[in-house]
Amino acid sequence: MANHVSSLKRARQTVTRTEVNRSNRSRIRTSLRTLREALVKGDVKVAQEQYRATVSALDKSVQKGILHDNTASRYKSRLNARLKALVTAKA
Repeated sequence: MANHVSSLKRARQTVTRTEVNRSNRSRIRTSLRTLREALVKGDVKVAQEQYRATVSALDKSVQKGILHDNTASRYKSRLNARLKALVTAKA
C-alpha cells in the first residue's frame, strides 16, 4: 500500500473514478442491449426512441472518456444501418 500522502490520495481518486467509469460503461451496455433487442423484435417505434437515447449515451461516454470517438461512431453507424433496414422492411 502507498505511504506518501499524494499516493494515498491518488489511490482514493482511482477508486472513485473506477466506480464512475464502471457505472457509465454499464449504462451504455444496457442501452445498446435494449436497442438491439428492439431491433430483433422488429418494433420500429421503440427502436427509434431507443436509438436516440443510445446515441445520446454514446456521445456522453465519449465526452467523459469512457469510449473512443471512433468506437462510438462505429456503434452509431452500425445501429443506424440496422434501424434503417428495419424501417424500410416494415414500410
